[in-house]
Amino acid sequence: MADTTKAESPTSENASPKMSSESMTLVEAAPPSPQPTDPKAALAARMARFKALQSAKETGRKATEKEVRDAQDRESRMSKLATLRTASDKAAYKLLKSDDPDFERKRNWDYTVEESEKWDKRVNKKSRNRDAVAFSDFRGEANKVYKRQIRQMTKVDKDEYAKNKGETLQRQVQQGLLELVETEDGDVFTVDKMGRINTPAEENYSCDHKPSKEAIDRLVGDLDKGERARLKARAARGQEDADEMGDVTYINQKNKQFNEKLARFYNKYTSEIRDSFERGTAI
Repeated sequence: MADTTKAESPTSENASPKMSSESMTLVEAAPPSPQPTDPKAALAARMARFKALQSAKETGRKATEKEVRDAQDRESRMSKLATLRTASDKAAYKLLKSDDPDFERKRNWDYTVEESEKWDKRVNKKSRNRDAVAFSDFRGEANKVYKRQIRQMTKVDKDEYAKNKGETLQRQVQQGLLELVETEDGDVFTVDKMGRINTPAEENYSCDHKPSKEAIDRLVGDLDKGERARLKARAARGQEDADEMGDVTYINQKNKQFNEKLARFYNKYTSEIRDSFERGTAI
């Protein structure tokens, strides 16, 4: 037993230094753990980093503001250059026109007859539209509204229109309202009593006509659009709707403003009298 113990003890002694050397090697290879520093130094480091971040933020803000100012200045310069260019062109035109009496005629040599007629038509249409803006009479206003509504109409289904017209002509021929005429070339057309060709005759309107759902929806949409336009125009003029005005105590907008001015100054004195009149207890 003693021999065995002696034999094992050197082995354990030899293993111990070996393990200690390996552990020392691992400890030396591992990175050193951060040691706690002085609180004042840590605070100073954080303050330095904070100031650096503030400086970077301020630098970025100034750079952004500079770019915005440069863009605004660029737009302003371009606008001024365009204004100067327009003024220069007008001055050059006036100078050339004053130097040469035939300047307009010579300048028109560069345009074709079609272009000249198109330009004249455009100028005349522009002048007519400018004259039509001013109020003339109610008939003219109604005519403008009608033309605007016609322009805003959706595309007409010409095939459906031709089909309905053909059915109407055929029915009126059967009723004897129209006369069917055939030419030598084989062309067939209708003629009414006034000599009009392929034109439905006037007849009493019957109440059996039923419009399509699309036509009804289009009519409702047009009415809603007109109502929205009316309310928008009233709001632009500062007028309230009739349902929101309450009692109408004025005849026009000037009278309304005068009544409001009187109410601001005298309502506090006349409120009791008005309440008595409303209750019917005034003496």
